[in-house]
Amino acid sequence: MIGVMPPMRALDIARDKNLDLVEISPNAMPPVCKLMDYGRYKYEQAKKENEARKNQKIITLKEIRMRPRTDEHDVEVKTRKIQEFLAEGDKVRVSVQFRGAEMRHPDLGRKLLDEIAEVLKGTATIERSPMMEGRMMSMIVSRAPGWEPPKKQPPASKKSNSAAPKATLDDASPASQPDSPTLTPPSSEVAEAAQQ
Repeated sequence: MIGVMPPMRALDIARDKNLDLVEISPNAMPPVCKLMDYGRYKYEQAKKENEARKNQKIITLKEIRMRPRTDEHDVEVKTRKIQEFLAEGDKVRVSVQFRGAEMRHPDLGRKLLDEIAEVLKGTATIERSPMMEGRMMSMIVSRAPGWEPPKKQPPASKKSNSAAPKATLDDASPASQPDSPTLTPPSSEVAEAAQQ
């Protein structure tokens, strides 16, 4: 802190030190100013904002659509897909679409959504319970607090073919067993047998 001085003297000091005079608090009496490299300050602020934006997760609303007569296996696949979306941090709208005579049985759609909610118990929380909107019944689920998705295991490395067992010949002749496949030894064994 340099102290209270007229603005022209403060500007002279800033020019001598090759810095900028930046007004921090204009409403104070007297106004408070600071000597700084303003271009560098703006650059560091932009860098901090970009870093904060990079670490931010934008939550999107994904949608899974089904029909009241969707098969059990298909429902399991779609439930796994919901869990993948939740693991990524997204919210999911689960919708059941009704057509024609299916509109007379909204209880089937509610039953389907309740089954999905039961499977997702512990991994998801229901933000909006199932409700009818025109020809669709939908609910919104989000990731349950404290739930961590299971880590994916890397695929096991394949063993090399050199460790595979080599083919051997049986003492029985192929003529005595016509339906059995005949095994041929690797070429290196044929060469060794010819030398003996």
